Amino acid sequence: MLQLAQIKPGELVCDLGSGDGRIVISAAKDFGARAIGYELREDLVRKSREKIAGLNLDKVAKIVNADLLSADLSQVDVVTIYLNTSANEKLRPKLEKELKAGARVVSHDFSLNTWRPVEVSTTEPAGHTIYLYSSPWSFRK
Repeated sequence: MLQLAQIKPGELVCDLGSGDGRIVISAAKDFGARAIGYELREDLVRKSREKIAGLNLDKVAKIVNADLLSADLSQVDVVTIYLNTSANEKLRPKLEKELKAGARVVSHDFSLNTWRPVEVSTTEPAGHTIYLYSSPWSFRK
């Protein structure tokens, strides 16, 4: 997901529904990005924060225990999501309203139905589909 977005050092990556924090950690550790994740499950938030602290990434990576719809996306360069189609559709208006021009959205396995992807990639050997969108050009189908 992160490779497809071509993340540059210093960019802000936001993982909506960050789960165990692997995307947030990888964005900071492997790409030199600043990263923030939003996750509702307190157990996953706690584990993610422990991993981040253990890797000394506290200054560039954090996890917020909150609903992803509460995220401020206005300064975000890359949004990553692994949500089902229904959740993507609930999130879509927020992305369209808040993302700055040139921001990228990377969705794992589930497309944003009314958007036109810039690129679609299939991972091997698992066969997952990754969709890359760019604001605002992808918003017009």
